[in-house]
Amino acid sequence: MTRAISVTLAAGSLLLLTACASDTTNYPSLARRDVERAAAAPSPTPSPAPGPVAAGPDTALAARLAGMIAAAREAHRRFGAARGRAEGTIASGAGAAPGSEAWATASIALAGVESARSDAMIALADLDALYAGARVDGTGSAGAIAAARDEVSALIGEEDQILADLRGRLGT
Repeated sequence: MTRAISVTLAAGSLLLLTACASDTTNYPSLARRDVERAAAAPSPTPSPAPGPVAAGPDTALAARLAGMIAAAREAHRRFGAARGRAEGTIASGAGAAPGSEAWATASIALAGVESARSDAMIALADLDALYAGARVDGTGSAGAIAAARDEVSALIGEEDQILADLRGRLGT
């Protein structure tokens, strides 16, 4: 009995499937249309018209790099000030039980110093993006960008060491 029902269901399913595919005139073709061929063809790029030469990209890039380095140095200065304000609080919380008032206050002070570090990280992220773009484009500016990155990375490396020392004092 079960076998007869199975055979009947299978036959019915086949009939339903063939009914769905019997009329192929109502369905669109999947072939590529003329409009799609035209859209896929690359359009010729016009060559730039000769004209007056603007300020060199090296000059603009040098100014931009100098601005990023200055921003990182200023962030590093603010980091030092935040560190100076937090060191006493962290020293008071050193050895305190986690969750205690002294530990919580010291943790907040440490978070303030970590937050000050993030300002320099913004400059480094911008430099990383510039460097990656220069490497991909193959421009000769990658060396200048790398030098600026190295300078900012050195500042951040110093900040990382200070933060590790402060975390060690607090025991986190």
